[in-house]
Amino acid sequence: MAIKVGHLRIPSIARETRCFSSIYNRSILETLELVKQGKLQPSEAESFIKDAAKAATGPEEALAGFANLDHTRTRRTGFPEAVFAAGKTPYQVAAILDDFARDLNEQIKTSKDFVDSSQRAILATRVTEEQYEEIEKIQLEHGSIKFNPMARIISMRASGLNDLPEVIGKSLISKRIVVATAGTTDLPVAEEAAVVLEAANVEVDRIYDVGVAGLHRVINALPRLQDPDVGCIIVCAGMDGALPSVVGGLARVPVIACPTSIGYGMSLSGISAMLTMLNSCSPGVGVVNIDNGFGAAALAYKCVLP
Repeated sequence: MAIKVGHLRIPSIARETRCFSSIYNRSILETLELVKQGKLQPSEAESFIKDAAKAATGPEEALAGFANLDHTRTRRTGFPEAVFAAGKTPYQVAAILDDFARDLNEQIKTSKDFVDSSQRAILATRVTEEQYEEIEKIQLEHGSIKFNPMARIISMRASGLNDLPEVIGKSLISKRIVVATAGTTDLPVAEEAAVVLEAANVEVDRIYDVGVAGLHRVINALPRLQDPDVGCIIVCAGMDGALPSVVGGLARVPVIACPTSIGYGMSLSGISAMLTMLNSCSPGVGVVNIDNGFGAAALAYKCVLP
């Protein structure tokens, strides 16, 4: 059983109530208002408020019910942290992002030297507009968020970064990364890759809608694909998935093929495109999973690390 409180969904007891107390302040007030209006039993309100109070003991306890965060992964891997939002509640996404920001703020206080461009980025991927509308209503204590609906990404900026000089966030990457698509319908996956790379302070050149149905479009893009400042190329394509092979035969740098779940019938939600890419006869083409723009960005980033 769940109770609607304004725009918020409150479970009857405690499944989603293990978040930061600040996240619940507004919903507690609304809960009391429901009791006043006779729409909620006092015993149910008491259970909810008690669970919210328990969450105030600290971030570790608040997250214990649904997440065990790895705060050192970014420093180990050299790539921005990301929360996969699909399947998570708005409360869970907000709490996880806020705790990553809390940890980054604490690190900034103790040592400013480590905060490079990749470590300062905190992201949530595959966020629906409905999720974001709920997340936006939740009070975050340790930073602020913005949403890119095409990329389906929330970017969180830890408040401690506001006091740091920009030089600390300077990119380690000198090469530019191209993100190309075969068609316009591939844009959500391509933008996921591009936004993730930009969050890591990498320069991105977008070359969109240059599929093999009009090869002249690829030829027109050759100066940008073959620019010596380009260190890697991500190619997102559905349908027949042929574009990465074409680009791979024209470029000197690694090409990362990202199949998308775009196409009719026997495209099999991207499987046909993926098989084409895996069977590419162009040397230097690697393949990530279907619709995995984030994975393509992570691989491209590591390809161009100095």
